[in-house]
Amino acid sequence: MKQIEKLLEQKIASVLGTIDPAHDLLHVKRVVSMAKKLALEEKADLEVVVPAAWLHDLVNLPKDHPERKLASTMAAKEAVFFLKSIHYPPEKFDAIAHAIAAHSFSSGIMPETLEAKIVQDADRLDGLGAIGLARLFSISTQLKRPFYHGADPFASDRELDDQDNAIDHIFIKLQKVVCLMNTTSAKVEAQKRFSTIENFLSELKREI
Repeated sequence: MKQIEKLLEQKIASVLGTIDPAHDLLHVKRVVSMAKKLALEEKADLEVVVPAAWLHDLVNLPKDHPERKLASTMAAKEAVFFLKSIHYPPEKFDAIAHAIAAHSFSSGIMPETLEAKIVQDADRLDGLGAIGLARLFSISTQLKRPFYHGADPFASDRELDDQDNAIDHIFIKLQKVVCLMNTTSAKVEAQKRFSTIENFLSELKREI
């Protein structure tokens, strides 16, 4: 598996590059590390979880791309194509493809296996906590969106709109993600990470 992981890392590194720090090799490495941890705790098949985690962003479209919701399905197909080329066990292909396709929030695909649930949880956990906040502001900068609404930062008297500012995304999506974790291990970690976000919001409110 170590040799296989070297090939997987080389492949994803060549695809992602360094343009988007919210979806770069470091993001993938964090997801792989968390996925392995969850897989061991939940007794899942590492031969499915590991390649799915490495290749989950093999096709990565920008957040505002019109076909964004199809990216994970595209990634699943590309992943199987690559795994065939390195002679990975074909009996794992369907499970790996499903885990990749189902990891994305925007895809609307429900994870049906433990392995798919773990890959989804690992990816979603990277959107929470300190690193999640760093990724949130990285993406908002790429999309040229302000960090917060100037007149009403915490939406006391307006509708939430994360197309307009970054902070609203915490209330629209990240807060919900905590409740959507699949595995017991991920639920515990998600609560810890969201506490970090809550502390950040409290300090941000004081500062501005």
